[in-house]
Amino acid sequence: MNTPGNYPTPEDVEQAFYEAIARGDAEQVGLLWAEDEETLCVHPTGIRLTGLVPIRDSWQSIFATARIRVEVEAISHWQGSVLAIHHLSETLFVGEDPSPHGPLHVTHVYARGAHGWRLVCRHASAADDSPQASTDGVPHTLH
Repeated sequence: MNTPGNYPTPEDVEQAFYEAIARGDAEQVGLLWAEDEETLCVHPTGIRLTGLVPIRDSWQSIFATARIRVEVEAISHWQGSVLAIHHLSETLFVGEDPSPHGPLHVTHVYARGAHGWRLVCRHASAADDSPQASTDGVPHTLH
């Protein structure tokens, strides 16, 4: 495993993120974020957290409640020289419950700094891509 901040690719940070979630390791999750007061995490509940301390504390609270297993599907990735954006779909399994929760639409934004790639933003929200999700049966798209 890489030391915090020495991740050569955004994919390495993402892998470490999901490994830390599988272990319920809030400290490791916290170490994967950029050391910037503008880091942002939006959990599926809609709560927006800004800064490393609230983000780390939220993961500690989540892991104190139950063990989480996440199945991840990469939807699309974009990467420039200093910024990368990953769109994912997550399905959550909480504790011993075999029922899946989700899926969630997830966006991770990574920035490359002097010590490698770090997470700067995570936004997760409930996904419902079915036509029934819209009021008129037609999926809505913003352009």
